[in-house]
Amino acid sequence: MIRVLFICLGNICRSPMAEAVFRSQVKAAGLTDEIEVDSAGIGAWHSGQHAHQGTLRVLKAHGIGYNGRARQVRLTDIPRSDYVLAMDNENLTSLQRMVPNKTNIQLFLQAAFDKGLVSEQEIPDPYYTGKFDDAYTLIETGATALLEKIRAERGI
Repeated sequence: MIRVLFICLGNICRSPMAEAVFRSQVKAAGLTDEIEVDSAGIGAWHSGQHAHQGTLRVLKAHGIGYNGRARQVRLTDIPRSDYVLAMDNENLTSLQRMVPNKTNIQLFLQAAFDKGLVSEQEIPDPYYTGKFDDAYTLIETGATALLEKIRAERGI
């Protein structure tokens, strides 16, 4: 089983959106028996809460359901996951401080950036900007590139 973990600050906006979008793509590709998808936040401020209404609105508009609840990342999540994907550099740095020298930690948009599909390397936090549709566009592109990367690396 390939484990993919998306990380943002509070686990109510970007990482649950990425989890839902990526899970939808994994399902469409017929890979649910191969790839496990999860998300978490650096902080515990929102633990137990549903995703932000902006995230849920955008997902619903794209026909993607999500019923997860926010949780804080645990130290055991990092070595257990094959891909730990941070939404921005601040979260990447926090993860690298938690578990130094882990090569499975990277920016979520890295695969899309490397392919020239996006010019950004970070997903701006819509919690502060309200730009959930913009976050979705980047996340959808990033998820597609990530799935292609995983399929190529893992031969699935």
